[in-house]
Amino acid sequence: MAESFILKDLLREKAEMFHVKLDETALERFDIYGKLLVEWNEKINLTAITDPEGVTIKHFLDSLTIFSYVDIPKGAKVIDVGTGAGFPGLGMLIARPDLDITLMDSTKKRLMVIENILENIGLSANVVHSRAEDAGQNKAFREQYDFSTARAVTNLRDLAEYCLPFIKVDGSFIPMKSAKAQEEIAEGKKAIHVLGGQIIKQDTFELLDCGERTIINIKKISSTPAKYPRPSAKIAKNPIK
Repeated sequence: MAESFILKDLLREKAEMFHVKLDETALERFDIYGKLLVEWNEKINLTAITDPEGVTIKHFLDSLTIFSYVDIPKGAKVIDVGTGAGFPGLGMLIARPDLDITLMDSTKKRLMVIENILENIGLSANVVHSRAEDAGQNKAFREQYDFSTARAVTNLRDLAEYCLPFIKVDGSFIPMKSAKAQEEIAEGKKAIHVLGGQIIKQDTFELLDCGERTIINIKKISSTPAKYPRPSAKIAKNPIK
């Protein structure tokens, strides 16, 4: 049997703390994911975290914490905006293959890596090469999802404009934040309201010894006005305040 890259026992044990049960198939898929992530990272800049423990906790476990704080029903349609190397969307899919996951990114090389990983772990997802502001104005994507999520992308105010347009009314946008989440929430409340969202819950916790995390549940209570999302240059120049 080939030697594992990730710390499987640690991932299994700590995932259970966040109410996620990982069977041997899921753990093996995470291991393949970890190995390929590090291999590809030598050719394409995907992550600064490449040690086994860092990948296990800071990428994989971190991606799974969403399930502890948000009830995501079987078969839900989820879009991971700015997925990068697949966090959290690909990790969510490994833990919950029943989910209908879309992994969206504006960088084709990253998506090529994700497609390679999906092929090697025997799972399928919708892999979309697009800028969020373009896809958010496209009927094929706009208000088509039960959940959108994003991790380590941009500040909450601007992120809401990128992510809320994808969500159906009564769905939720679930941003995953680390430090300074409360400042971002205060700064982003007006934009969230304008875009049709309402913060209904926020959970702050420690990710083992890796610092503070906050998962925010923003419910879509009304359709996003047609003019949003705007081009990224406009979002940067004239944020919703």
